[in-house]
Amino acid sequence: MESSIAYRRYSLPFRAIVLTAHGPWAMREGLYVRIDKAGGGVGFGEASPVPHFGKESVGAGEAFLASLGGRVAPDILSRVPGGLSSLRGALACALGDDAGPPRHDSMAVAALLPAGRAALRGAPEKVQAGFRIFKWKVAVGDACDEMAILDDLMGILPAGSRVRLDANGGWDTRTAGRWLDHASGLPVEFVEQPVAAGSRGGDDALMGLAADYPVPVALDESVACDADAARWLDAGWKGYFVIKAALLGDAAGTLGRLAQAGARVVFSSALETGIGARCALRAAFAWPGERAALGFGVWPLFANSRFDGPAAAPFLRHEDVERMNSEALWNAVS
Repeated sequence: MESSIAYRRYSLPFRAIVLTAHGPWAMREGLYVRIDKAGGGVGFGEASPVPHFGKESVGAGEAFLASLGGRVAPDILSRVPGGLSSLRGALACALGDDAGPPRHDSMAVAALLPAGRAALRGAPEKVQAGFRIFKWKVAVGDACDEMAILDDLMGILPAGSRVRLDANGGWDTRTAGRWLDHASGLPVEFVEQPVAAGSRGGDDALMGLAADYPVPVALDESVACDADAARWLDAGWKGYFVIKAALLGDAAGTLGRLAQAGARVVFSSALETGIGARCALRAAFAWPGERAALGFGVWPLFANSRFDGPAAAPFLRHEDVERMNSEALWNAVS
């Protein structure tokens, strides 16, 4: 039996411009989907591709949804074009095919610090709130300046704190090596995507960096889709996989393969709104492997705070995820 489907496009300004190695990011765009199931019940999903992750566009997803004529058959997931991973994942979430039962009642959360010297001003507030794991965007400014800021940051964080450095692929191999060498004497949990995904020799460089330095390396942009995760598993990657579940087309299948391989997985926000965050966090709470702190300490994120996920706190409870109201967000963009 066919179900009815509707979609809405959103364009939301961030509360503050997000600075990354790819440049400033001021606006989040994406699609909400709503499926009124033939057997009863309503499900929601969010397709919010990230501009520098792969080639998926919001416009292409919208065109596919328009072609459906407001109806979807049970085999809809198999009909989604291969380049629309985020949209396929949104449909799976709306159909209730996104995650298994929860395995944890609560999980630790890493707080996102602003890029540059602003991290030194933002860190004390996060420390006072109880955070002890922090993520800092690097490769935004001069490497030497950022290393000095990191040293200053370590001086104001409490004992036992850990920092994740996210370069978003913004370094060359030589600079990445300097950073990994510098970080080796500091409580750095891992360095995320030190060199660009898909660059010439990039995969070999990542493998070499992971083997040559004691600080773990994490893949982020390099695992932008299901096929990427499978390729790195086949290559024997031993570092971290930073998984943005909201961007995967087959989150359940990919996470199942990662779990079977005993992979070290960190669930991370794609700076999606609450609908996509709810789906992604459900997958995180269903994860059977080692519990790394969630990369979801990003809120408040949007200028209109109703689109945020749960308030950023050092720990997130499963019941807080289930309490999120997807229908309210759907109605908010009408």
